[in-house]
Amino acid sequence: MITLLQNDVSQREISRKTGVDRKTIRKIAQEMAADPPKSPTPATGSETGSVQNPPPRPPGNEPVRGYTPTPSACEPHRAWIERQVGLGRNATAIYQELVDQYGFAHGYNSVKRFCRRLRTTEPRQFDRLEFLPGEEAQVDYGEGALTRYGPSGRYRRPRLFVMTLRYSRRSFRKVVWKSSSETWARLHEEAWRYFGGSCRYCVLDNLKEGVITPDLYEPELNRLYADLLAHYNVVADPARIRDPNRKGTVESAVQHTQATALKGKRFDSLEEQNAYLMHWEEKWAAQRIHGRAKRQVEEMFQEERPALQSLPLERFRFFEEGTRTVGDDTTIQVKGAWYAARPARIGSQVLIRIYEHELEIRDVETLALIRRHSLATHKGEVKLPDDERVFNPSRQTRQILARAKAIGPNTHVLCQALFEQRGREAQKSMWGIVGLAGRYPDCILEQAASAALAQGIRSYRRVRALAEQSLSEAIDQAKAGQGELPLDATAVPPLTQQHDLIRNTDEYAAFFARGTQSQHNQGDSES
Repeated sequence: MITLLQNDVSQREISRKTGVDRKTIRKIAQEMAADPPKSPTPATGSETGSVQNPPPRPPGNEPVRGYTPTPSACEPHRAWIERQVGLGRNATAIYQELVDQYGFAHGYNSVKRFCRRLRTTEPRQFDRLEFLPGEEAQVDYGEGALTRYGPSGRYRRPRLFVMTLRYSRRSFRKVVWKSSSETWARLHEEAWRYFGGSCRYCVLDNLKEGVITPDLYEPELNRLYADLLAHYNVVADPARIRDPNRKGTVESAVQHTQATALKGKRFDSLEEQNAYLMHWEEKWAAQRIHGRAKRQVEEMFQEERPALQSLPLERFRFFEEGTRTVGDDTTIQVKGAWYAARPARIGSQVLIRIYEHELEIRDVETLALIRRHSLATHKGEVKLPDDERVFNPSRQTRQILARAKAIGPNTHVLCQALFEQRGREAQKSMWGIVGLAGRYPDCILEQAASAALAQGIRSYRRVRALAEQSLSEAIDQAKAGQGELPLDATAVPPLTQQHDLIRNTDEYAAFFARGTQSQHNQGDSES
């Protein structure tokens, strides 16, 4: 190393050739500058010793004498290189232009090291947001602890819902197996009931349960979630996509719950885990001293509680939403029952909302209320006033009556009576009656229709029961040997024994005799 240094070889090159760290080489160079090396002298007659070569290092607190760092070859072009780095250009482009424009004769690594020292990375700045009591709440989902799931007994991780009040950092936590728009809304309501009031703003992610179409200026909210917020007088403030720092309070609350309360734990049910989370919140999380606020969370919550908005007297009515098409009888079908939809036009689309005991029909575009009904108590029930029934026959009505007439006169009269009594709404029952022709003979249907007319029955289900009963009685009579099935002679023609296309029975007998003889001869030859 001393030889290389004396021959003006760069310290970097010496390190590459010898494998010695550059710091060691630099210290040797400093020592050489302070005291040039001398040739070694033999040991004197003393018992201890010899002359040390190279000389000992100077103490660390003493300044190095005679050492001046070598300036970079890029130093003459510093101003130009700084401008290029400010424009965001990389070292390769700067090196190429230095060679082309300024005749730079040194290597690329020199330019790369020089540019690296010029680039300074400014740390990201995060503004500290302060909120008034009761102003904002933040919500998010995380993962709960392992919990036994279903009859299989396997452990799975449920979803952990957390709502945190921004001022006091008081939180509501609950785990659920599956999430939906209704589950998401119910968890919000439970949280506000737990806190005893609601905040004015609610910050959330852009998950589908709450936000259908993310947008920085006009996000489209899920209608159920939007109605819940309106019921509690809360404004949603969805965070920007991939910007979790906007709701950093609840993000920290989720991590705190997972790392402190639930880490390494297992539960046998969701109820057990929720009870533990409630206990942990009351005893430990709410009693802690918050690291930034330097105050107890429960103390800050007691200050915030009076500032929360008052809860409405009635809870929010949750609903199931869908669309339906208005039939030609002015009704829509919902879960096996029919409801009047006037003044909605026949063939138009309407929006339905199914509540616990009520059904609402609304306009698809404006959401204006069109009709309200109490829910049907059984399938097949029709919520259609008599004055709204349509009695003028349509093309479909004529088609049904034609099929009924082909079955028999009694079936035709029964279908005609149904239409005259109930109008187009009866077409559903009429379709069911004529559809029985695929399961029962026409004569059986005629008997069932005759009995229905005699008894004043106007129900498809009763007619089907009568047809099943008539068929069972006919089969039982046939099995008991009391005669053939009571089929109408006009309905089922007798079997034809003689015809030009039917061969004589003697021909069939001779055919079977020849086949038997041929088979017998073939067996004798094989034996």
